[in-house]
Amino acid sequence: MSEARSGAGTSAPTVLRMILGRRLQDMRQGAEVSLDDAAKALRVKPLTIRRLEKAEVALKPLYVEKLLQTYGAGQQEIDEFVTLAERANQPGWWYPYRDVLPTWFTAYVSLETGAKTLRTYEPHYVTGLLQTYGYARALLHAGFPHDSDEDLGRRVDLRLRRQSLLEKADPPTLWVVMEEAVLHRVVGGPEVMRDQIDRLLAASELDHVSIDIVPFSAGAHFGVCAPFTYFRFEERELPDIVYSEILSGSMYLDQRSDVAAHLEAHNRMSLLTSLADSKALLNRMRKEYS
Repeated sequence: MSEARSGAGTSAPTVLRMILGRRLQDMRQGAEVSLDDAAKALRVKPLTIRRLEKAEVALKPLYVEKLLQTYGAGQQEIDEFVTLAERANQPGWWYPYRDVLPTWFTAYVSLETGAKTLRTYEPHYVTGLLQTYGYARALLHAGFPHDSDEDLGRRVDLRLRRQSLLEKADPPTLWVVMEEAVLHRVVGGPEVMRDQIDRLLAASELDHVSIDIVPFSAGAHFGVCAPFTYFRFEERELPDIVYSEILSGSMYLDQRSDVAAHLEAHNRMSLLTSLADSKALLNRMRKEYS
């Protein structure tokens, strides 16, 4: 997944498919079967095996069964794996929105849905998981000015549906670091901004949500860069992953050095403020918009 950019040309894998791909790789290596030998068992090219292991293509049950037989797995394990593979190939909940969901962002929604910990850095706008309807609509209208009302409404609906993961019985931890500039950038007008700040204040009271706002007074700091999101998962098969966004696409990074650099940046930026100071800043800005 390292440095996968926009326009990859494949549908985004679900997290389950990514996990099973990793398991296939572990089982192949544990059985000391080379990529070439695995490919010969399926009569395909080694690249096909690599793409299966990286979850870049669907896990065909017949392929999975033959590979597991090659790796020496028992029939019960094979049957269970095939059942999971069939489930993993089912489209994610976001599939009906594929017409308004950029190809390069579908993987993000999958990772977001399956993550146990999310850390975000936002220098420009409120993170999508905490946006109100009015803020999201104004922001998406600016980003997609030629959308029909119907398409714009579907984009907003998708963004708000993503927020349901914070309301689950066992929700992920969300730690947001944003620049004070986010609160001064008027999106949708004063009333929309006031409602948005109310949303941030309410979210900051949740046990699984933390919001740090880096004040202007912090000056130049370690993390001044593009927005990014760090994902951590409970499943051992999945590495920590960082998503970084640019104007025309995105990058998904899982190399340890890249992930560590972004994690350090997030940690350092969070030390530039405190939760109490961040809440005080939110309350001051709310009064300004009143």
